[in-house]
Amino acid sequence: MEIKTYKLQRHGDYRGSLVALEEMKDVPFEVKRVYYAFDTKPGVVRGNHAHKSLEQLMVCVKGSLKLTLDDGTDRQSIVLDNPYEGVYISNNMWREMSDFSEDCVMMVFASEYYDENDYIRDYDEFLKFVGKK
Repeated sequence: MEIKTYKLQRHGDYRGSLVALEEMKDVPFEVKRVYYAFDTKPGVVRGNHAHKSLEQLMVCVKGSLKLTLDDGTDRQSIVLDNPYEGVYISNNMWREMSDFSEDCVMMVFASEYYDENDYIRDYDEFLKFVGKK
């Protein structure tokens, strides 16, 4: 398993910095939904699910977090702490986010609208879905 990161174009001058994202260019799919999480309490683990068809690009726009990805065979973690770097998360990938800094703001670009039926929230069910159990 390889964690695929995207270096996002950072623009800046004396006024500060800006990152602009365009679908099918900076984000490798059509964007149907954007959401962000913040004020995550210490010790909380988020995610703990996979998607059957949804693709995502995750960016930690402020602070830091640990993202753990699992394809049913391999499990790898990466620290997200750079607002101009995104991590691509394909479908059929279990994800967990932890170790959120107090100031963390995590933004996610999603390829589909919210659909509860696309979620796999049980790890054993996920393993069966990807043919590893």
